[in-house]
Amino acid sequence: MSYHSKALDHFFEYPATHGPIKIAYRKEGSGPPLLLLHGFPQTKSIWNRLIPLLKDHFTLILPDLRGYGSSSKPAGLPDHSNYSKREMANDMVALMHHLGFYEFQLVGHDRGGRVAHRLVTDHPGAVNKLMVLDISPTYAMYANTTQKFATGYWHWFFLIQPYPIPETLIGNNVEFLLPRMMGAKAGSTNTFDPESFKEYVHFMKEPAGLHAMCEDYRAASTIDLVHDQEFRDAGLKLKIPFKVLWGDKGIVHQCFNPLEDWKVIFDDVTGQTVPSGHYIPEEIPEILALEIKNFFN
Repeated sequence: MSYHSKALDHFFEYPATHGPIKIAYRKEGSGPPLLLLHGFPQTKSIWNRLIPLLKDHFTLILPDLRGYGSSSKPAGLPDHSNYSKREMANDMVALMHHLGFYEFQLVGHDRGGRVAHRLVTDHPGAVNKLMVLDISPTYAMYANTTQKFATGYWHWFFLIQPYPIPETLIGNNVEFLLPRMMGAKAGSTNTFDPESFKEYVHFMKEPAGLHAMCEDYRAASTIDLVHDQEFRDAGLKLKIPFKVLWGDKGIVHQCFNPLEDWKVIFDDVTGQTVPSGHYIPEEIPEILALEIKNFFN
């Protein structure tokens, strides 16, 4: 069953490493290309409140990541490699090439920030500047897990359990779980647009979509850490300007130091807290739009 949102989805296909992958996306506005990557358990709709604030300044490319929304949801491989951030980043580079953009700017929230991190690592020269929202590096967050973090971000450790444990338990009552999971991370009530939230519930209720989300996290706790370790062992640092914003009401702010964590990976790091919970694009779109315009000039 397909899902029909208010916005028209556009599609392209290309042969990905593990078979043909279809990526759903929106393209809005004019100006230099800006790729916006959403997080879990969401879709490109997280950017709906940003579009009118940014479309006069940038050509906005808003895709659904592999496994999310209307994009392809292949079954996970035994080593979870087809949901590695490397493969998900390759999808995004192929999308931008399809649209004729070989250099672009990039913003990633949550899981999208992790895809963005891998994209700029694996594709030097593709991205001029990178901004990530409410994350520290995956490697640092696993390495420095505390009881407080594990309690607040319990889904990190639940979703990585073997198939079909989380798929079965979550799938039995998505309507019960999702508002509680997301509401606990939001900095205010009424954070989410009702139409967008309906979309998030719809795609999590799809068995293939729920499985893909679990595979995203299983990859993060396995093959993604291998890729991150390889970069660290090489003693390298990324040179592009990097900015991190994180919510002052969120678990990341309580448990990590994003500025210092990202300085391990990037040479040119700036950033600060913003008055928000985890869902910065939906909670404070005007503030985020101003930060994006200032950072990306």
